[in-house]
Amino acid sequence: MIDLYTWSTPNGRKVSIMLEECALPYRVHKINIGTNAEQFTPDYLKINPNGKIPSIVDPDGPGGKPINMMESGAILIYLAEKTGKFLNQKNRYVVLQWLMFQMGGVGPMFGQAHHFMRAKKDEIPYGSERYGNEAKRLYGVMDKHLEKSDYFAGAEYSIADMAIYPWTARFEWHRVDIASFKNVKRWYDKVGARPAVVKGMAVPPV
Repeated sequence: MIDLYTWSTPNGRKVSIMLEECALPYRVHKINIGTNAEQFTPDYLKINPNGKIPSIVDPDGPGGKPINMMESGAILIYLAEKTGKFLNQKNRYVVLQWLMFQMGGVGPMFGQAHHFMRAKKDEIPYGSERYGNEAKRLYGVMDKHLEKSDYFAGAEYSIADMAIYPWTARFEWHRVDIASFKNVKRWYDKVGARPAVVKGMAVPPV
């Protein structure tokens, strides 16, 4: 059974969605990143030297040996290759480029928008404007791409969709009217209706 160390964030939910989609048995360990305590304990740092979430420990890793994994994108690739699901080899690099789009763009930029718009007691207009505008630009990129594609990597649902969905699920946090991006909204509703996505988005229970 896989051990998942996570919290109620988009990065954490990417992995719980994937575990649910693959029907892999797993145990949830809550790591409250709001306290700056649990994530920096010596025991947790042995699993994730960066002290972030999510992380997994798979006792049945490559060659039947245990493996610790950190970084949500890397975990998605690992689980896809372990199960042979959601990373079509014929479309592999298309999937990976949109996964990297999330890792390098959507996640960091939406996260900064959240910080400046929600976390700061005294809002800094420059930060809200800069990252809010970048969030909207990225929605535009996604919307244009999804004009001609059911999912980010084409006709098949993949780990790229699992990575992007939890961040778009916080559209209100970055002050985006998702309905104004009709193709993103169509994709968002379709992905959000998947039973495994519903279950994965509720991990860990808060």
